[in-house]
Amino acid sequence: MKILFLTHSFNSLAQRLYVELTQLRHAVSIEFDINDTVSEQAVALFQPELIVAPFLKRAIPESIWRNVPCLIVHPGIVGDRGPSALDWAMMQEQAEWGVTVLQANGEMDAGDIWAFENFQMPPVHLTKKSSLYRDQVVESAVRAVLTAIERYSTGGYRPEPQDYSRPEMRGRKHTPIYQSDRAIDWQQDNTHTVLKKINAADGFPGVLDKISDVDWYVYDAHSEARLTGAPGKIIAKRHNAICRATIDGAVWIGHLKRKPDNATAPLTLKLAATTALESYCADRLDGVPEVDYDPFVPVRYDTYRDIWFEQKNDVGYLHFAFYNGAMDTGQCQRLRQAYLKATQQNIKVIVLMGGADFWSNGIHLNHIEFAGSPADESWRNINAMNDLVLAIITNEQQFTIAALQGNAGAGGVFLSLAADFVFARKSVVLNPHYKSMGNLYGSEYWTYLLPKRVDPDKAVSLTQNRLPIGASEARDLGLIDDCIAMDRQGFVREIERRAEQLAHAADYTARLQQKVQQRCQDERLKPLQQYRDEELQQMQLNFYGFDPSYHVARYHFVYKIPHAWTPLYLARHRWIKH
Repeated sequence: MKILFLTHSFNSLAQRLYVELTQLRHAVSIEFDINDTVSEQAVALFQPELIVAPFLKRAIPESIWRNVPCLIVHPGIVGDRGPSALDWAMMQEQAEWGVTVLQANGEMDAGDIWAFENFQMPPVHLTKKSSLYRDQVVESAVRAVLTAIERYSTGGYRPEPQDYSRPEMRGRKHTPIYQSDRAIDWQQDNTHTVLKKINAADGFPGVLDKISDVDWYVYDAHSEARLTGAPGKIIAKRHNAICRATIDGAVWIGHLKRKPDNATAPLTLKLAATTALESYCADRLDGVPEVDYDPFVPVRYDTYRDIWFEQKNDVGYLHFAFYNGAMDTGQCQRLRQAYLKATQQNIKVIVLMGGADFWSNGIHLNHIEFAGSPADESWRNINAMNDLVLAIITNEQQFTIAALQGNAGAGGVFLSLAADFVFARKSVVLNPHYKSMGNLYGSEYWTYLLPKRVDPDKAVSLTQNRLPIGASEARDLGLIDDCIAMDRQGFVREIERRAEQLAHAADYTARLQQKVQQRCQDERLKPLQQYRDEELQQMQLNFYGFDPSYHVARYHFVYKIPHAWTPLYLARHRWIKH
């Protein structure tokens, strides 16, 4: 079928649906829903049989839905209507929630139901809204959309009207959620309540709160069981996070975004909490102790950590759960130090686990944008990433496995290719390219790593097309070694089984020796330093040259400037045929 996506942005759900539908041989084109005229033009150009709206912030115009069936993906149970669906579900601590696919009509979220999928809600104090969306919501939405499309394409299925007299219609219409609904009372709210409020707003819009009489949006909360203090007081800091006391414990806050003083004030960025406070309230963290966390001590689950190591038998598991998968200069350096220390442990295999939400998305564009010189910070960040990749490539003491629990993009994909083996969950989406960030050339030794896995024609296609690919396609191309169709817990168990199998293989020593010999042969043919120098020569032009494309694209990305048009690589209906 010819399917047009009308979407506010090409977010994680839209990308996953694009991957799934193109694998099923549907012809999919994408249009950002900028205004009625643009959307109407896209429909006229593409002449779709069906429209799917994975992520909208406004209603589809009647001129479209009256002429083409439009399937809306709503992140709520059957009967749920209105904005802030996930926010309310978390705030109310619903035990079960879901995704409904309904047909657009003249009233928001009121159309007939084509399909729905429900899921069990994880504990709200342990799960961010952004994580819930990328995992349970995306998985349920994919199943529901595929069901709806199959029902539509085969014909004969009549969608169910939303009849609130039916007992299964448990959802109701609700109002938007406001900051007053989320407000934290540090003198009254316990740790569970504080975590729930922050988690239910994570990603967007954050919880509005005051620190040093400055209004901040708060994100990225974690529990802390051992530190205490006067409720509301900042009692500790650790790397990028601050720890704030509650009435019965404390919470770590990883990220802050300053609220602009007024409508005409400059835009602000979501930043690591310590960076934000030190920049805007220079003395706010004076006297606040740095409470270190050793990644190699036995794992504690009741505190904040972004890097930690676990050893099980002859295998070491190195976790790095960086917010949104972004890795700034300091995080790259700390992860490299942790990896080098892992190589000194009595183990045969190192598994790079990444985080549950993302494996890695490469350099930290927000921190780069905020730096005094974004060009200089870009240079420092990419060199720190390269140092990390180099440590992995040149490890001659163990095998390394990259285990992708979550999505990866740009430099994060090529970081994974530094490992000897790359395994991903089947649901993972990869963006193995840099071009969409202002024609950024990229580094991380990709010109060495990619051709070792993918033939030249496919390598060019991967890096130039700027489109996401699924784990199954990545495996078929040779980009990764295998994809595993399991939930996250099952995936981790399977990775552990494979890592143990590798560690105890009868030919382990011979295979390791073969790996070392291959690396020596590669080095003789062309030294790694030469690959790095050639890549960085191009990156230097991106950062310091006359073409400002990278800096403009980064600015639009980090400040979330609304799209003025849909990029042509997404909007195939706008391609000019010669």
